[in-house]
Amino acid sequence: MDDEAAGARFSNLSDQSIGEILVSVGRISPDDAERIYREQKKRKLRFGDAAIALGLVTEADVQFALSHQFRYPYLQRGESKVSETVVAAYSPFSPQVEALRAVRSQLALRWFNGSEGRRALAVVSPGTGEGRSWFVANLAVVFSQLGARTLVVDTDLRTPSLHLLFGISNRNGLSSILGGRATGNVVFKVPALLDLSVLPSGPVPPNPQELLTRPLLDRMIAQLSNSFDVILIDTPPSAKYAESVAIASRAGGALIVCRQNQTRVRDLDALCARLKDANVVVAGSVLNGSSGKVDKTNSLLTQTKSWGAMAVPRLSLESKGGDSNSRSKPLRQQPSPIRTVFPDELSGKKDMMTEESDVLDADPEPFFRKP
Repeated sequence: MDDEAAGARFSNLSDQSIGEILVSVGRISPDDAERIYREQKKRKLRFGDAAIALGLVTEADVQFALSHQFRYPYLQRGESKVSETVVAAYSPFSPQVEALRAVRSQLALRWFNGSEGRRALAVVSPGTGEGRSWFVANLAVVFSQLGARTLVVDTDLRTPSLHLLFGISNRNGLSSILGGRATGNVVFKVPALLDLSVLPSGPVPPNPQELLTRPLLDRMIAQLSNSFDVILIDTPPSAKYAESVAIASRAGGALIVCRQNQTRVRDLDALCARLKDANVVVAGSVLNGSSGKVDKTNSLLTQTKSWGAMAVPRLSLESKGGDSNSRSKPLRQQPSPIRTVFPDELSGKKDMMTEESDVLDADPEPFFRKP
C-alpha cells in the first residue's frame, strides 16, 4: 500500500472500535474479529484482552489501535517510508520521546504560545553532524501528536535530509518555490501522522544563498503561518554558510543545537554574536551527545556508547550571548536547564571524541555538584 492510501485509511480510524481498526489495517481478519467477539462475550473480557488471550494480536497491536482512537497515531516498523531514526514516530512511549515532550512543553509555553509572530522557529547549529535535522524531525512529530498543525521546512539547499527522514519526494520543494519553478503540491502530509506536513528542500540549486535571501521567503513564512500552528525550520550549518542567520531572522527566533566534543566554542560564540546582531530571539539551546556521567579526572560530562548512559541535551528558554573569555560560557549562562534524553544510537551519530582544545566541553553544573 502506498503512503497516500495509508494516509487516507488512517485518517478515519478515530471513530472506529478497536476491532474495526485492527481489521482496517490488516492486523486481523473479519473472521478473527468474530472469534474475538465470541471470546469477549463468553469470558466478559475487553476486546483487546480477548484478542491477546487468543493469540491473534499482541499488546503492541492493541496500543496501536488505542492510539488511533485517541487521535495519538504513531507508525509501525515496516509499514511506512518514514525512517526508523525518527524515533518519535515509532516509539512514542519511550523515555527518549518523553524527553522530546519535555522540550515541546517548554517551547509551547515560551515560544509557540499564540503570541503574534511566534509560529515559526529556526533550528540552527554551528556545524554538521550535530543532530540538528534529526532533532527537527523528532520535535515536529511530538508537536503533531499534541494536535498542533505542524510543518517542517528544509532550508538546507546544499545537503538536504528531511525528505530522507520522512520518506517523501524531493522533486518539488522550497527551491522550486523560491526559483519560481514550483509545479503542483510542494507541501506533503505525512501519512498516519495526521497533523504533520513537510516542505522539502527541492532540487539542489546552484545559488542557494541568493534564493534564501530573497523577500519571497518572508512572504512564504507569513503565508504558512496562517495555515500552521508550529513551523520548524531546519537550516544549513552556520559555520560554513551565511544564510542560517538570515533564515532565523525571517522566522523571528532560533533554537540552537550543539554537540559535546564536536561543536567548537569559537563557532558557537560566532553564531550567538551573529544572531544577536540580527536581533534574533534565541528561544533556547540544546546540548546533544553528552552522557550525563561525570569524568572525575576533569569534572566534565563524557560520552559513552552504552544505552545506560544517555545523551543529555540542555534546553533553556532564556537567551544569552557568548563570551570569548570563557570556553563554555555560552552554555553556563543558560539558567535552569531541563534534563532530557537522546541516545546517540537513535540520532544516527557515532561518538565523536576529540582532543582539540577548542571543542565544547559541557559544564556539569547544575546536574552535578562539585565537592
